[in-house]
Formats: sequence, C-alpha cells, structure tokens
Amino acid sequence: MPRSLRLSVLAGLVLVALVATPAASAAGSASPPIVIAVEAPITGAQSSNGVDILRGVKLAVQQANAHGGVLGRRVVLVRGDDRGDASQAEATARKVIDRRPVAVIGPYNSSVGLANLPLYREAKVAPVWMTSSDDTRGPGITLQPMNSQIAPVESAYVRSEGARKVAMLVDDTANGAFTRGMAVRLRKQLQADGVAVTWISVQETGDVPVGYYAGKVAEALASGPDLVYSSTYYPEGAQIAQALQAAGTSPACLMGLANVDPGFVGAAGLGPAQRCVFSGVPKAQQLPSARSFVRRYRTAFGAAPGVWGVFSYDSTKVLFSAIRATRGTAYRPLLRALRSVRDAKGQTGPISISPRTGYRTSLPFLGILRVDAAGEYVPAH
Repeated sequence: MPRSLRLSVLAGLVLVALVATPAASAAGSASPPIVIAVEAPITGAQSSNGVDILRGVKLAVQQANAHGGVLGRRVVLVRGDDRGDASQAEATARKVIDRRPVAVIGPYNSSVGLANLPLYREAKVAPVWMTSSDDTRGPGITLQPMNSQIAPVESAYVRSEGARKVAMLVDDTANGAFTRGMAVRLRKQLQADGVAVTWISVQETGDVPVGYYAGKVAEALASGPDLVYSSTYYPEGAQIAQALQAAGTSPACLMGLANVDPGFVGAAGLGPAQRCVFSGVPKAQQLPSARSFVRRYRTAFGAAPGVWGVFSYDSTKVLFSAIRATRGTAYRPLLRALRSVRDAKGQTGPISISPRTGYRTSLPFLGILRVDAAGEYVPAH
C-alpha cells in the first residue's frame, strides 16, 4: 500500500478496493462492486480496539475477494474513523453514507451509535452494529453482547462475592452511553437485592488534573465498600486500577466490559490489572472456535488479534452469507436475511439471531475474566 494511502486512512476515511486475485478482478469487471463499510475508533484513545475491528473486517473481505468476491462481485471496503467520539459520529456516518455502502459493520462505541445508527438506517445502510447499549437497537443485527445480556453476569458476580455495599465509578459523560447504561442496570438489580450503592461520576482521560482518578478512588473507598465497580473505558479504568492497587485496601474490584482492551494491561501494569476481574469476552486466542481466525490474522497482519476483531470478522462473514441468501443487496431483504441467521458456524462459536431483536441468542463466551501472568484476559473460573 503506498505511503500516501496509509496516511489518508489515518486522516479519516478511505475507499479501498481489496482485490486479492485475478479471478476477483475479473469478477469485478463483469459486475459493479459490492461496497460495505466499517466504522470504529481507528485512531484516538481506543485505537487498539478500533484497529482490531478494522482488521477483522479487512481479513473477511480479502478472503471473499480471493475467491471471486460475493455473488461474483468484488467487495470494496469503506472505512470510517469516529475516534470513539460522539461529537464526530454524524460527520463520520455522512462521509461513509456518501460512498453508498449496502451495509456497515459498527460503530463500536454506544455513544457514537446513538448519534449515527439512525442515519445509517435512514439511508438504508444495513447495520451489523458493534455497540452494546440496548438503546442502539433497531433494524439490523449484532453478534456482540448487549447491556441486558451483560448485566446478569455482573450482578451474579457481585452476589457471589457477598457484597452488601458497592461503590460505582462511572463514566457518565457524553461519550459514556454504554458505561452509564451498564451502571444503571447493575445498580437497579443490586438495589432490588438490598445492596447499598454509591455512584461516583468520573471524567474521561484528557484534561483531568494529575491525581484525579486517585481522588475518585479515595472517595469510593471512603464509603466502606465490599466491592468497587468501574464502569469506564480502559484509559480511565487503567488509572482506577492503579489507584486501587496503590491504596492497599481489600475491597473486591469488578471492571466493566469496556475495560477489556489490549491497551488496559499495558497502561495499568500487570499488578494493578490482576487486582481486578472483568466482565466481558476473552481475546480470540482464548476461544477454541477461533483457532483458524487467529492463524490467518497473524499471517495477514503480523500481529496477534485482540478481543473484537474476531467479532467484526464473523459479522462480515454473516453479512456476506445474507447477501448470498438474498442474491442481492436490497435493504429490506438483506435485513430479513440477517435476522434469519440460525446455527451459523462462526469463529466466535455458533451464531443464531433473534428475529425479534436482532440480538445474538446465545453467548457462550461471555463471563468473568481475570488477567493471567502473561497479561492475557482468561476466564476467571
């Protein structure tokens, strides 16, 4: 790839034709290409996840084009970089929509999806969304866990710890739609169980003063909790984990799913990361069903996959299967085909979609994780 093209990717959005073989080129010359999009935080604080998501889609597209495309048509990939920032959501979506994709994989951040998934749907771009807030539901599907599916896992863990007092550190900023939603759900369940809950708002990393997160952790610990729950994204969560470790106190620590990020352990350090457990999904390497994906990802990109690349890969493969099933890319038939997925074999395990909600109906990979001595997220039990 030329240097100028790589730079344009980092700048925001680029249309890339991924052609792997002469056969794919021949197929593309006979018919117009199928344009799909991926939207993620490809740059910015959450780029470790965003790049992983992009690579998962890119790998699926490369494989399709290497075998003649989809329906004999070359697949072209449009990239939208929203930086995980809700203020850039609308502009990013409109640039993507201008490229006339038939579907979009993403966005990843719920605050972004709240702002721009309606735009994609209005433009008849079928979403295979990667947000987890139930407020982002609508036409389309998701292969990832949603808030309503994650919250029972978290509440079960709190019950297993016997916690009667919980302090919540919550990113409830404009970009914290997912983290706020998760905390609201968990608080409601805990209070119904008679657990006392203290809610402490935290800001995103950026302009906060030195010692800000240590101060917030001290405020949480002053309430005498049995458990501290951090509903944040990893840049904040890593600093909270460090502050908990430095405080030297004994409350259990549960980090929400948005902290399960390749950057967390590096930012927090191994000791602070091991101080907590996490609700979420392990890396692809920990999924027995994903061995083929891990091998192909390493070959294609010279790097190990993270958590969400395997989900974006499966999302793209499911999209291609739906296009083949409908023998076209018309919006409504494509939506119906996506909602009709039953027992599809994926790298994340078997995939079935609820025709009513568009949610995945079974999530065998979702649970409580810990960080092992190698700095990897692994099942806690």
